[in-house]
Amino acid sequence: MKLDYRPVLSLALVAPALFAQTSDLSYESYVDSDKRIKCLYGYAAEKTGDHASAIKIFEDCVERWSDVYSMIWLAQMYESGAGVEVDLAKAAALMKRGAEQPDDVAYVSLARYHYGVALAEGRGTRKDLHAARVWLQSAAKGGQREADAYLSRLAPSSASSAR
Repeated sequence: MKLDYRPVLSLALVAPALFAQTSDLSYESYVDSDKRIKCLYGYAAEKTGDHASAIKIFEDCVERWSDVYSMIWLAQMYESGAGVEVDLAKAAALMKRGAEQPDDVAYVSLARYHYGVALAEGRGTRKDLHAARVWLQSAAKGGQREADAYLSRLAPSSASSAR
């Protein structure tokens, strides 16, 4: 006797769609969410090339919660032109806003590092080596090793001439 497995196979292929829970963990389900976890999903959207969703997520997170993680990512999108026109002034403004958050806010030292670099290089903002050093020192104090490295590359004579 030969068994016909096609009906069982068909049921096995259709059953998950019919009986599955609707637990969607993809970033798409968070684009319009009011839950703060969505800010992390902006990264997934950006890394998969869905710039429009990433921008929507990051902008909402910045507006709702002043989320520094989202400010940094959105600023980097404006610096690189990923899904938006390059706008260095907007990128610098986002980094400044992130840098100005209280010390205990997540990612604030990273925003301070990026804002310090923008000031040191005059990228999207007026070049100001004195202010750059202040922000980079704050970033270093917050644990950003890159800030220490960047500070060591700034010419010592530029500290006095920038004041």
